[in-house]
Amino acid sequence: MSDAWTAVRGHPARFLASAWPWRSLAYLTSTVPVGLAWLIVLLVVVSVGAATVVLIAGLLVLAGVPVLVHLAAAGERRRLRLIYPGRPARQPPAPRDPAHRRAFWPRRRASWPEAGVTVLLTTVFWIADAVLLILLTVPVLLLVAPLLVRSGTIDIAGWRVDTAGEAWAVAPAGLVTLVLLMYAATALACGQAALVRHLLDPPEAQLAEAVQQLRRSRTGLVDAFETERRRIERDLHDGVQQRLVALTMTLGSAELDLPAGPGLDLVREAHQQAEQALADLRTTIRGIHPRVLTDHGLAAAVHEIAGRSSVPVHLQLAVDGRLPPTVEAAAYFFVSENLTNVARHARARSAQVHAWIEDHTLIVSVVDDGVGGADPRAGTGLAGLHARLDALDGELDITSPTGGPTQVRMTCPIH
Repeated sequence: MSDAWTAVRGHPARFLASAWPWRSLAYLTSTVPVGLAWLIVLLVVVSVGAATVVLIAGLLVLAGVPVLVHLAAAGERRRLRLIYPGRPARQPPAPRDPAHRRAFWPRRRASWPEAGVTVLLTTVFWIADAVLLILLTVPVLLLVAPLLVRSGTIDIAGWRVDTAGEAWAVAPAGLVTLVLLMYAATALACGQAALVRHLLDPPEAQLAEAVQQLRRSRTGLVDAFETERRRIERDLHDGVQQRLVALTMTLGSAELDLPAGPGLDLVREAHQQAEQALADLRTTIRGIHPRVLTDHGLAAAVHEIAGRSSVPVHLQLAVDGRLPPTVEAAAYFFVSENLTNVARHARARSAQVHAWIEDHTLIVSVVDDGVGGADPRAGTGLAGLHARLDALDGELDITSPTGGPTQVRMTCPIH
């Protein structure tokens, strides 16, 4: 059971055996002295400030009321943990105050919702809770009536009990009443806590938390995707590739042992097909997740891409050390996809790849001197890169006028 309201709607036996009735009772019990104390403090401060308002000191005293309201609301946020232990109310965003003002005033000022919570606490909540606590004394006295009657006659809510038989007769009624009042106390505590939480939980904080949760989920999906790619690459590299290598070695040995004839020709053809399949598999593995990227990082992997390109590529990489795996993978496939497009469609004579880090952001740019006119909607490669970067809070910009040159640039924050 994550909170008191979930518990009170559950099975009665589980609810009564849990700690939630006592946590709710503690919440209501603490409301009485806290609300009464803040009522007295605010009345004294307002009275003193109003009495001395003609003086500068009175204005300063009244100016402290918002600070007291904020402190009262902060205390209510902490007390909410009795009802919502796993979901405390979030703090509102702090204003950007100058440094010299922060020394004299708190960074967070009282807001209208905090003022509303303070008014409820000092006028309604503590009175309602005090009444309920007084009512709870009645079933408690009924339960202990068999013990109290030994000392004499007792009066309980207008009932006069003076014999042991009468005391034992009213004890069951006390038990039933106590159970009902415990439910009422828990419901009252949940209602008050829900109202306080609604007032103190600012909408901008809810939106910020939702955005942060969405960002974490997208990043988690990218991490899971990269992990799966690496698993596939590892299985192909350590499993299928090794079997193909063994097959080519076996066929090579067979070529040496077989005499000339149709059988040898078939073995040679099979040997060539196995070597071609091995080359295709290595290309596939490199496209899934290159081993050099995992072992040596982005710079070495980009050098390998440039070395395989049919178009001369000039590299200028100012990336030292290792980056987060998801960022390295995004940058690698960005360069690979763009150099492939340059070789296939741009009719370029040369290309340039630049990479550097600025303000905790990786920036990679691929420029070619081709015919231009690149359209990201014409294929799935650039669209896939855009989706990958978007999941990492990155951006993809394409500048490709007709006649060239074409520049594709990615920016990706390094978290």
